[in-house]
This record gives sequence, C-alpha cells and structure tokens, in this order.
Amino acid sequence: YEERFVSTLTDLIGDAERLQNNPPRFVPQEDLAVKHVLKVLSPFDEKNGGPLKINHVTYIEGRGNLIVQYPGTTDKMVFFVGSHMDCVPADPSKWSYDPFKLTREGDKLYGRGTTDCLGHVAMITDLLAELGAKKPALKVGVIVVFIASEEDSSIPGVGVDMLEKNGLLEPCKNGPLYWVDCADSKPCVGTGGVQVWKIKASGKLFHSGIPQNAINPIELLMDAFSEIQSRFYKDFPAHESEAAYNFGTSSTLKPTAWNCPDGSHNQIKGEASIIGDMRITPFYSIPDIRKAIEGYVADINAKMSTFADPSVRGAFSKYVLPDEKLEGKVEVEWEGEYYSGIACNLKSSGFAALVGAFEKVLGKCEPFSLTGSLPLVRELQDAGYDVQLVGFGKMSVYHGLNEYCQISDMKDGFNVLKNVIALLDAQAE
Repeated sequence: YEERFVSTLTDLIGDAERLQNNPPRFVPQEDLAVKHVLKVLSPFDEKNGGPLKINHVTYIEGRGNLIVQYPGTTDKMVFFVGSHMDCVPADPSKWSYDPFKLTREGDKLYGRGTTDCLGHVAMITDLLAELGAKKPALKVGVIVVFIASEEDSSIPGVGVDMLEKNGLLEPCKNGPLYWVDCADSKPCVGTGGVQVWKIKASGKLFHSGIPQNAINPIELLMDAFSEIQSRFYKDFPAHESEAAYNFGTSSTLKPTAWNCPDGSHNQIKGEASIIGDMRITPFYSIPDIRKAIEGYVADINAKMSTFADPSVRGAFSKYVLPDEKLEGKVEVEWEGEYYSGIACNLKSSGFAALVGAFEKVLGKCEPFSLTGSLPLVRELQDAGYDVQLVGFGKMSVYHGLNEYCQISDMKDGFNVLKNVIALLDAQAE
C-alpha cells in the first residue's frame, strides 16, 4: 500500500501548482490529477480486461471529474464522493518546504493538498487498485467520484453540482454516500452553513475638527453591528440538538474585514463597511436568519434620530443633521450564495458501518461536528442521499502553511474504508 500511495501522491503534488483554485488568477486543470489516477487504475479498467468501469466526465475542457465503479452482484451500493482534485493556493515564499513537491520526513508528507484533498485522492485510488487487482466477490458495488472545482465554485458548471444535475449521482441513493474530505480520522457528523455578508453605513464626509457637522459612518457602523450581533445571539442561541452532535461552537456572526475610503486622518469619511460571515448550525434556517437581520437593520434606520448614545459617543456625535435634512443609513448585503449545514443521520446503516469500521481499525470512534462548511452535502441529503462525512488529513493545517498528512493516518483511512465496504457487504441481500 505505502509505496503505491506515496508514488501517486508524489505525482499529484507535483502538479499541485496547476491545481490551485482561486479564479481568475488560478484556474485549476483537474485533468492533470485525472491523468495520475488513471495511470494507476488503467490496468484494471474493463477496457483492459479488468473489473473497473471508469467514466471521465468533463463539462469544461481540462477540468474533468472521474467516476470509477467496482460492480457488485446486487443493486446495493457504497459510495465514496467528495475527494477533490483542486487545492487552495500556496505561497512558496512563506513555506518551509516546496508546496508543489512532495517532501517526506518520517511519517509526514508535506505539500499543498496532502491533507485537503489530494492525499484522499491518492488513498482512494489505492483502494480501487486493490479491488481491481484482488477482484473480491462483493454483493455491494463500490462507486468512487473524484470531483473538480470544490475549493472555489465561482466558475459554474464544473464539478459535483453538474454530476448531480445530470443524474450521474442518482445510483448513490442505493446506499450510503461517504463524503471523504474531512480530517482528524474521525466521523464528522455535522457541519455549519455559511453566508458572507456586508454591512455598510453611510454618513456625511466632513472635517474631523468640526464633528458636529458630520455623520460619522465608522461610529454608526460600530453601534449598528453591536446591536445586530447582540440581537442575533439572543434570537439564535445554542440549539438543543447541538450537544448530541458534539458541535465545537454554536452559530456565530462576526466581522472579518473592515473597509473605508482612502482619505486624510483629519477627515470623517462619508461611508464605511464591514464584511464577515455567519456560520450556522444545521438546526437553523439561513433564509430565516437573513430575514431577521434585515429586520434588525430596518429597526436601526427607523430610530436613527435617537440611535447615537451620548454616554458612549459623546455629545457631538450625531447620526442625523436636521438642519440639512440628512440621516445616516445602514444597509446589509448578502455576498454570493449560502451553503446550508448538515446533520448526518446517526441512525442509518451507513453511520453504523462507519462507527464499526473505526472501532475495528482504531479501537474507538469519536464523532465530532464543526461549523466549517462543505458544498452540496446538505442538498444531497435533502435529495434523499444518506450522506456521511469522514476524512484522514490534519485539521491543524487545513489551507495552512506547511500542510502535511501522515502516512499512518492515510493507511488507517484505507483500512477504515475497506472495513466499511466489508460491513455493508455482510448486510447486503
């Protein structure tokens, strides 16, 4: 296992520079990764007398997805989906290693994508190669879907969303669907939804030495966001279902960036904005939360004449200038599409098999949840798929500097997935 896994991952990381996904600067060419996977699996392709059915599906040139099937004798299936062939960008000047060349130090393999998610691509490729070589008689079929365009979907019509739209994932309803793109060698049983937002305050630009003639949008923005955040946590507190899923945090709303027009330091600006996100556990509806926040903003604008608190801002900061018939204004904008979080079905046969496999391989199973987000998994669950989440990289280096995975963890992953197949196969009629 180890030699073939390391060899495949060496090839994949060698092309990671051209798998970076952050358009328009970086547009990945996932077919480079497909080429390396096919190099391993082609000897087992049915076209070459092997048992594997291989389908290279491309919607945009150079950016393919790969579907590989090992047939069973019944209509029952097990699916491994979500291991993606793109990666986030890496700045070589900030790494201690070349991010685009696999570096081995003992059990650790360094390089961009080792944890997220090329390490999983190499590990599952090795699992398929073992099935192809040993040809075990299985009642359950095994289908693997390596996907394109997971890290950034600003270029539409490339990856798993198109596979679902065109019915290529429909067979996955005949068994559990394991989304293999998580970390820390544990089942991830819940994720958060995410919505990026922008809150803007408009005031009146003026000399900072004459503040009574200005409307300070920075102060207005601070006060407005303080009220929005306070009301959010009151209306959307920790949900009673979060404890059963071992969520690390409840829903959050926080700023991550501040913007203000350039100008002199002795000038009160005319507008300011903050950008941030809300991470929402799957037990709340993001559309409902958006509606609530829009209501908070409307309430603030309706009381603008009394919104400035002189005990906080002093006597000369005003958000209305009656003589000039001017009022400050707060607006909220929703940036891009939102992802909904997922709470996996803890009573399904797919989850039971995952728990059983972990207990057999590692002697324990410690499910966890977090408010990081994954694309499409909630939509797949809502469409009738038994979606379970798992992964074997390192959460501590996700999208980070000096990303690495451990050979021992990926070997455990190989054995966990192999045991998942065996447990489900034993249940198949």
